[in-house]
Amino acid sequence: MTPPSILILPGDGIGPEVMAEVRRVIDWFGANRSLNFEVIEDLVGGAAYDEHGTPLTDDTMAKAQAVDAVLLGAVGGPKYDDLDFSVKPERGLLRLRKEMDLFSNLRPAQCFDALADFSSLKRDVVAGLDIMIVRELTSGIYFGEPRGIIEEGNERVGINTQRYTTSEIVRVARSAFELARRRDGKVCSMEKANVMESGILWREEVQKLRDEEYPDIELSHMYADAGAMQLVRWPKQFDVIVTDNLFGDLLSDAAAMLTGSLGMLPSASLGAPMENGMPKALYEPVHGSAPDIAGQGKANPIACILSFAMALRYSFDQGEEADRLEKAVENALADGARTGDLMGPDGGTPLSTSGMGDAILKALDETL
Repeated sequence: MTPPSILILPGDGIGPEVMAEVRRVIDWFGANRSLNFEVIEDLVGGAAYDEHGTPLTDDTMAKAQAVDAVLLGAVGGPKYDDLDFSVKPERGLLRLRKEMDLFSNLRPAQCFDALADFSSLKRDVVAGLDIMIVRELTSGIYFGEPRGIIEEGNERVGINTQRYTTSEIVRVARSAFELARRRDGKVCSMEKANVMESGILWREEVQKLRDEEYPDIELSHMYADAGAMQLVRWPKQFDVIVTDNLFGDLLSDAAAMLTGSLGMLPSASLGAPMENGMPKALYEPVHGSAPDIAGQGKANPIACILSFAMALRYSFDQGEEADRLEKAVENALADGARTGDLMGPDGGTPLSTSGMGDAILKALDETL
């Protein structure tokens, strides 16, 4: 059988460093679990602009459409700040999301016990936290028309349009309900139905879908601002949160800090099923390119490694192997493995990027 295919796009900043550790993990699964992948590597973001004058070539885009999953490191950096908006590194990532039609963004917020004291909240509030935020990714106010800056009398006016269709709401809500069936069976839908017509439509369509197709799922509704408050008050009340593009952007970043470090946070962006039944998919860490530490071996590779764990689960139907990798990360942390971003007040010597990779591979070996 042909092995499943992965397109790796390390990108910019710390992207190549953390992705190198993912390659080691992929190789481990091939050598120890007979789980082999066809791996292709290419350029995105500033790296692609430096080589080709564009943040994503048509050839790379075609590869992304053809493979079973895309793994991306990070894009951007101050080197590219003065570029025209149309060729900024981030446009490469946005093109991937748009042309692959990746409408469902999964952002887990999981707090490993070994890191509970690193959160800005109290240990009892975050220890054992495991929630999933499902953010609609291809519509809403970031894409709605009309948009722009116009002259109106003596003033300039900035316009952005919040727009959602029934089908756009239903498909991301279905994604959330399906996830909830794998988890604790609870979904909280967040919007602003008290002041926005798009929020009223969102609430009505999510409720209708639940009633017609997912009666086994416990559904609640919450205004997004109240949801933000509850996330920092008692986040463990939630299982799956589904929300629109703008609110999902804000809420997922707030939830990110509950875990103690951006270096711990993976994400998945999923689209419609392909011929093999698996969704179009792009996986990436949340942390960005971190240009201040790029090339120094200081980056935490865990978010990128956990992004591969999400790929094992959602693209390759390898839930047990995803559990194995996530448990290895947890065990490495419990044994004291720390990169600089995870160092406590007691100090100590942080591991390098590759040193953290070594610790996770050692923990993987111990699962055999």
